[in-house]
Amino acid sequence: MEGQIEVSKVLTMREAIAELVPDGASVALGLQMEQMIPFAAGHEIIRQKKRGLTLIGPISDILFDQVIAAGCVEKVIAAWVGNVMMGSAYNFRRAVEQDGLKVFNMSNFTVALALQAGAMGVPFLPTRTALGSDVAKSNHFFYQVFSPFEPKESLHAVRALNPDVTIVHVQRADREGNAHCWGNFGVMIEGVRAAKRVIVVAEEIVEPEVIASDPNRTVIPGFLVNAVVECAYGAHPSPVQGYYKRDDAFFRQYHDQTKTKPDSDAWLDRWVYGTPDRRAYMNQLGACRVEELGVKQHAYAAQADFGY
Repeated sequence: MEGQIEVSKVLTMREAIAELVPDGASVALGLQMEQMIPFAAGHEIIRQKKRGLTLIGPISDILFDQVIAAGCVEKVIAAWVGNVMMGSAYNFRRAVEQDGLKVFNMSNFTVALALQAGAMGVPFLPTRTALGSDVAKSNHFFYQVFSPFEPKESLHAVRALNPDVTIVHVQRADREGNAHCWGNFGVMIEGVRAAKRVIVVAEEIVEPEVIASDPNRTVIPGFLVNAVVECAYGAHPSPVQGYYKRDDAFFRQYHDQTKTKPDSDAWLDRWVYGTPDRRAYMNQLGACRVEELGVKQHAYAAQADFGY
């Protein structure tokens, strides 16, 4: 539009985390299940030694384990924390057993309901899920209610979640934060809409015309976004559809290299504290490994004509 002023929200990762993730914040991460986990953002949280955080997520892969290992976390609100392909997450387990890490046990569906309630601006959403299970016991995210309509059945009210900041990784975004994403969304959209602040990390920042050319793929509108960070390979070792596959070997190596606290500290020294940014991290990973993770068989969507 002629005369329209473009507002750039582009920050470096260091600037975005410093500005938008204060100590004591509740942070939603890994909302797209096993893909597009914002590892680069999590590593910057660790480098900046944030403290007292509450982590929010569904199936929370090894990023949660790393942030916990660094001493950044006070509480976890999640359905599961671990290493999806290997099982246990040793730092999470040690923190619960030895350090008294507070955990609010949810299911994937109730995490989704809590974020959806937050996105809708209502205090809770009713559900039948978790009735007859121990998930709701001594858990302030659940409250028994009765339907006001016939039949007056017993239900659970799931308390709303409004994260102080949601961090998501996407394929591309423009400088105003309008973002394209494809693949599994998980509860990303609910997490973005429920959050007080949003950081979008993108594989690439593109011109606004690219985003505007495919409006139905613009699943995050810029007016919800506080900062945009360009960070190629920022989700490694998780996959980004159309950019790189999952680094299964990395997950196996992490499992083997974090069984004790000294081992975990050494892992953080090598992969987080010893790499000041994502470029250094990827250089350490090695060009051959990066090439091997690249897309080998492209599967492009058909063109869509938005004309009249």
